[in-house]
Amino acid sequence: MLSACSTPCDAPGQLCAPIESNTSALPPPKPVPPPRPPRPPAPEAVTFAVAVPNITSYDEGGTPNVAPIPNKPATGIGQDMPPATAPAPSDGQLHHIGLLLPLRSETLGPAAELLRAGFMAAYERDRSGFEVSVTDTGETTSDVLNTFAQAQREQDIVVGPLARSAVTAVANSDLVTKPTIALNHPDNRDEARLPAKLLVMGLSIEAEARQVAAWAASEQPGASALILSAGAPSQRRISTAFKQEWLRQGGKVDVLELSAVNGYLSDAEMVQLRARLAATPPGLLFAALDADQARQLRVAIGSDLPLYGTSSLNPGAGRGASGPELDGVRLLDLPWQVQRDHPQVMVYPQPPQPNDRRLTADMERLYALGIDAFRVAREVALRQGAPFTLDGVTGRLSVRSDAGQLRFERTEQAASYQNGAVAVWPPANTPPAQ
Repeated sequence: MLSACSTPCDAPGQLCAPIESNTSALPPPKPVPPPRPPRPPAPEAVTFAVAVPNITSYDEGGTPNVAPIPNKPATGIGQDMPPATAPAPSDGQLHHIGLLLPLRSETLGPAAELLRAGFMAAYERDRSGFEVSVTDTGETTSDVLNTFAQAQREQDIVVGPLARSAVTAVANSDLVTKPTIALNHPDNRDEARLPAKLLVMGLSIEAEARQVAAWAASEQPGASALILSAGAPSQRRISTAFKQEWLRQGGKVDVLELSAVNGYLSDAEMVQLRARLAATPPGLLFAALDADQARQLRVAIGSDLPLYGTSSLNPGAGRGASGPELDGVRLLDLPWQVQRDHPQVMVYPQPPQPNDRRLTADMERLYALGIDAFRVAREVALRQGAPFTLDGVTGRLSVRSDAGQLRFERTEQAASYQNGAVAVWPPANTPPAQ
């Protein structure tokens, strides 16, 4: 903010001198402070209301099995998966859901808007008996906590916030008195010590890497693993998570960080790696890389060794050069990305595309997270603490209450490169590995 000069001088950068006069000197007028900019009005909640509650009943099914299949990812929507069986409430209650997102944030606004679009797409499909209010959280910790506290007073269930720092602030507060679905993971918090009514269901690349490690260990028991990354912060997190789970599974592991310039792996290091693998081959490779780097790796070393990775190896349909180089590589990703022709995915509209560019695969995953966030919120509201499972567009979802603490688990979809594209694994008519 500009400050006013303490003497009557208009020329900036010049010394101010007293003004002489034949009459008595008048006292200089006091400087008038510049007007304060008007405080922006608080964002109004956008409410999507249903006048007459009419909960759609679910088909009757067996008792849900909330435990995921040990050491194995999901192998297709609906396989070995009981349907949700939440009964319709007999009192015709209208359930109020508050969705809290940083919609006006310069950095997170586009992601928040896309997640909101997914949430509302799911709401439009199963809106009977529910009312959704969408509110901007702001970006400062105090704004987030104030907005969250108000939502806890006014809503039956709260979904959000989205930013990791905001979720951390909520988790460290004593404000969580109603069921709350956080859309990210808090920093440095053991989920066993989170507030009892806080359910964390954000997408986690680290959780994905741990699932890949358990999957690979079930297919390659006792094998040694070589982890390859190119040094990006996200790749290091993926590498660390895989290594921790691989060691927990009882395997041996080594880590090699490769050099990359503008995303391209060093040719000299690829030659050295090829010689190393020929001399002492590990049981399998884990690529904490992006799709282009994994393709460079495969071209350099061949396809003799099993290669696993996370969704970072899938740039999305039409976003990378297709070809056979990655065929056989196994990875995990969301059903939304690898089962687009499945009926439970096709019932939802595709995300809105920006005018100037195509959505990235990660942005599409946030849209899918929005869809599942509403579906989980709906079930939590209807079931009042009872466990349930869902075939979600982000994976196989299970929610349970452990001694009063809400627990969430997501098992992502097994996939592999087949004929240059990512598809559900195992391929049709191929028995799974034993």
